[in-house]
Amino acid sequence: MKQLHLRIGLVVWVLAVGFSVPAVAQQQDDAAIRQVQVLQAAAWNQHDARTYANLFTEDGDAVNLVGWWWRGRPEIERKIREGFEFVFAQSTLTITDVDVRFLSPSTAVAHVRWTMIGAKTPPNMPEAREGIQLQILTKQPTGWLIASFQNTNSIAATPPPKGPPTPASCYRCIASSQGAPASL
Repeated sequence: MKQLHLRIGLVVWVLAVGFSVPAVAQQQDDAAIRQVQVLQAAAWNQHDARTYANLFTEDGDAVNLVGWWWRGRPEIERKIREGFEFVFAQSTLTITDVDVRFLSPSTAVAHVRWTMIGAKTPPNMPEAREGIQLQILTKQPTGWLIASFQNTNSIAATPPPKGPPTPASCYRCIASSQGAPASL
C-alpha cells in the first residue's frame, strides 16, 4: 500500500512538473516578446535604424503603413534610416497594447497597438497617428526576433453601412442629377 501511494505521488508530481514547465516557459517567452516591443519603441524614439532593424531576423520582412515591402534586415535598416532623415526625424512611437498568441513553442503572432506623434507626413500619404502591427516572431538562440511585420493605420470602429449611400453623400448620384454622363 505504501508503494502504491509512493507511485501515485510520483505520477502526480511528474504530471504537475510536466504541465508547469511549459506554462512557465510560455510566460517567459510572452515577457520576452513584450520586451521586443519595448525595444522597438526605444530604438524608434532614439531614431536608431540599426538597433530597430536588429529586432528582425536576417531574412525578415516588413510591410509599412503605405504597403511598401522591405525584404531582409539590411533593406529594413536602410529604409528606416531614410525615414528618420526627415519624415520621422521628430516622431515618437508609443506602444499601447500587445496581444501575443503562440503558434508553437518557437513561433508567435503579436498584434501591437501603437500611437505616434511628430511625423511629417508627405502629401497624398496617410498620416501615422495610431495603428496595429501584425508581427510573426520566431525564437532564435539569441531571443525572439520579428520574422514578418505588417503595419496598418487604425481608426475608431464604426458600424458598417446598412444600405446604399444617400444621394447627398454619393458622388455618382450627385453627378448624375447634374446631367453628367452615367459612365462615371
